[in-house]
Amino acid sequence: MSFPASAPLLSDARRALAVFAHPDDVDFGCAGTIAGWVDEGIEVAYLIATRGEAGGFDDTERAGIPGLREAEQRAAAAAVGVRQVEFLDGYLDGALAPTMDLRRDITAAIRRFRPDRVLTSSPLRRWEQLSGPSHPDHLAVGEAVTCAIYPDARNRFAHPDLLAEGLEPWVVREVWYFGGPSPDHAVDITDRFDRKVAAMRAHRSQTDHFEVEPWIRDRLTTVADNAGLPPGRLAEAFTVLRTE
Repeated sequence: MSFPASAPLLSDARRALAVFAHPDDVDFGCAGTIAGWVDEGIEVAYLIATRGEAGGFDDTERAGIPGLREAEQRAAAAAVGVRQVEFLDGYLDGALAPTMDLRRDITAAIRRFRPDRVLTSSPLRRWEQLSGPSHPDHLAVGEAVTCAIYPDARNRFAHPDLLAEGLEPWVVREVWYFGGPSPDHAVDITDRFDRKVAAMRAHRSQTDHFEVEPWIRDRLTTVADNAGLPPGRLAEAFTVLRTE
């Protein structure tokens, strides 16, 4: 199973919501693209399902990890110009599933923010790369977001308690999937590479054990080369689908 070819992009997107499982997911995969959206005047917000309490590579006291990682994500968002960062409560790092509760909470965020575009992780596994993009939490969030986009967010009879909170139905028009099989929409982020690196370095609990700049440059060079971009360019890649 794979995605279809990417659709033509919206020409009038004004608001975008990025929904991911853990602090740092959005920055490792998409920070350069998001920096470009901000530069274009698109208002971007983040919704993170957990506070990443299962992450880290040192002996930092476990009880302090959620607050640390939340602060790191806010700093990383600021590095690319994103000011609005929300975290869900009640979901554990490593134990996410596309439950009705998670769908409801994502639907509520979509109806509050009313984005034209949603960016999330792929609900489809990459069998050639079981680590990273195919983390079960990433797949679960991708599936829950997909269900929240359709049918939940646009259906006034889904999660009826949201109407009582004043959250009216909303139609998301476009979804960008990161980390799925055969992504075919490459975004040249060469001119925003420094901001991506800054965002990644803000996640010190996750990146202090390796050299961020050469590691990510190598990966983005491969993406750009595979997309046929000129030598020396750097890119992030996605599948883009219309959801109207």
